Amino acid sequence: MTRGIARRRFLQAAGAASVLPALVSCVGRAQPRVVIVGAGFGGATCAHYIKAIDPKIDVTLVERSETYTTCPLSNNVIGGLQSFDSLVHGFDGLKARGIAVVHDSVTAVDAEARMLTLAAGGSLAYDRLVLSPGIDFVWNGIEGYDELAAEVMPHAYKAGPQTLLLQKQLESVEDGKIVIIVVPDNPYRCPPAPYERACMFAHYFKTAGKEKCKIFILDHKDKFTKMDLFIQGWGRFYPGMIEWVPASKGGTVNRVDPKTMTVYAEGGEYQAVLVNVVPPQSAGKVALDAGLATQDGWCGIKPWTMESQVKENIHVIGDSCVPGAMPKSGFSANSQAKICAAAVAALLRGAEAVEPVFMNTCYSTIAPNYAVSINATYRVSNDNIVAVLGSGAESPLDAPDQVRAAEYDYAQGWYASTMAEIFG
Repeated sequence: MTRGIARRRFLQAAGAASVLPALVSCVGRAQPRVVIVGAGFGGATCAHYIKAIDPKIDVTLVERSETYTTCPLSNNVIGGLQSFDSLVHGFDGLKARGIAVVHDSVTAVDAEARMLTLAAGGSLAYDRLVLSPGIDFVWNGIEGYDELAAEVMPHAYKAGPQTLLLQKQLESVEDGKIVIIVVPDNPYRCPPAPYERACMFAHYFKTAGKEKCKIFILDHKDKFTKMDLFIQGWGRFYPGMIEWVPASKGGTVNRVDPKTMTVYAEGGEYQAVLVNVVPPQSAGKVALDAGLATQDGWCGIKPWTMESQVKENIHVIGDSCVPGAMPKSGFSANSQAKICAAAVAALLRGAEAVEPVFMNTCYSTIAPNYAVSINATYRVSNDNIVAVLGSGAESPLDAPDQVRAAEYDYAQGWYASTMAEIFG
């Protein structure tokens, strides 16, 4: 346990240290301009670190929403472990650092002219552009699941109103009823999140005296991250409440009918009072519209700088990019943003980017004060991001409760420190 704690602290410290070699002043032309689109774990982090690396750089952050609501820990909100307000963050801290925050949407990217067009009618010129728009959904990737269906069968995979809708639907479920979670094939945002969500559903039912409810997880895969840890947790805390149906057992879902609340899987039909569909995903629309997609709707990058493989002076970080072996997670986006910030500052002064080191740690809540995690360190090899051999660690099976409680505290600590780092 001591080695695990030391390792995790080292990895977290290394994430910030990886940008230190670039902490030098820009000696290029006066007031170079960087525009960042998307103010989440990737975009807001990148804005903060570019400005910290060189205050002379003009940094503008474009974000449609007046506040940012995090997906990490949103399952805890759905399960009743914390308040929705704990997920919501403002941008005053970024503004205080000298970052211009524009609340608008980008309607067009002119890569040749290095110009963005905004929905409100204005435009922004840039020397370097960083896109961190998160994900968008492939509507009707599952037949019958479109934007209207999402108001009946919520995805809650973009935190905000959907989170509250799913929580409200969960609370209305009567004892003994069936609930379904539909999980897509890889890649998608936060691979363990649907299985954590099943835990939070079951926790709510257990505390509300609805232990006869049944949760079916219909999966397009035959295995998932932290699989043994989740299955062990389900057996201990929620026996008989959660049933995982993998693809090989007919879990692949082909169609849904929101009117009858029916899910049509290869193994048969399921009818439920609550259906949580996590639909197939792609890079954010602004990245797709800019022509940056290279691989099934995701954006290939040059991992040393996070620059697009197809268009110069544009960088893509976070969920929208193809990050090699890294999962799509808030921690990954935060790590990529620091690498990107250092690279952008170096490129603007005509220098080479330093060799990057990426990290990811993913925590999952199974029950109150009981969490598990997985982590790894990544480097660049043959123009791809690969895991460093021997760097990965997963919470051990059969660990004592105090270890799981410590993991739960680490998750809360990571979130608090990261939000302070990003938003001030």
